[in-house]
Amino acid sequence: MDNVRFVFSRFLQSLFALLCIITLTFFLARLAPGGPFLDEKAVPEHLLEQMNKKYGFDKPLVVQYGLYLGQLIQGDLGPSLGNKGFTVNEVIAEGLPVSFILGFVGLIIALIIGVPIGVFAAANRNTPVDYGLMTVAMIGICLPTFVIAPILGEIFALKLGWFDVAGWEGSTAWFLGAMTLGLYYSAYIARLTRGSMLDVLSQDFVRTARAKGLAPSKILFKHAFRGGITPVVAYLGPALAGLIGGSFVVETVFGIPGLGQHFIKAASNRDYTLINGTVTVFAILILIMNFLVDVLQAWLDPRTKTGN
Repeated sequence: MDNVRFVFSRFLQSLFALLCIITLTFFLARLAPGGPFLDEKAVPEHLLEQMNKKYGFDKPLVVQYGLYLGQLIQGDLGPSLGNKGFTVNEVIAEGLPVSFILGFVGLIIALIIGVPIGVFAAANRNTPVDYGLMTVAMIGICLPTFVIAPILGEIFALKLGWFDVAGWEGSTAWFLGAMTLGLYYSAYIARLTRGSMLDVLSQDFVRTARAKGLAPSKILFKHAFRGGITPVVAYLGPALAGLIGGSFVVETVFGIPGLGQHFIKAASNRDYTLINGTVTVFAILILIMNFLVDVLQAWLDPRTKTGN
């Protein structure tokens, strides 16, 4: 019963958070200066009125919001104002799978690199190995993706020729993009893993295991790892969402047609419907991932269900 109540509570919280995000995005986009039909060329007043009437922008803002929610409930994100002849659903359906693959592979790379480094550093606390690994991790945190991406492209694509320089279909450049994202997030995961493992290794049950003469490797992986990995599991939801939503720099550098590029164009062109649609989809992804992570974290550490 407690498990059902916990899951239902998290679900309601996610729905409320989604409604807040949708509402804020809708009104902030509308209140921003400019408009979707205002560009370098002057638009005649009567044509501007016709276009506003066609898309319902002549109605009061509250009425527009109500109509938008009605469409959203039906799964209709509306027409894209900046991509003539395309709906927002079509634009997202084209770009989201690309960004998702890029982000998911990046997350796998980050876990493969970050978790072992964090565990190894914790097992060798306050030694040159620990200091060296955490220094490298700090450098990784300080280097943004727009610095890492060109470096990887220069080395592995232009000089070594192991990967293509750019492209998606039939190209290997996407893996360099995923590697860029993975290296950046692996630094965070390494430091988070080290900190949580050190916390667990200092607890009484670990001291008891040491007193019984258990092997250090058995203590590390059988007794400490499950508790130490819990904060990393909690970080996976925001990390994957950040990888998917924050990949526009990598997509630009390697010529990958993901959703990030569409969002940047939508923001610059005041494409209200595409802005709302992409933010809503990203929000849903974040909330789903956080919901799943909460459930998994509660399984790993039942104390989180009661907030203890």
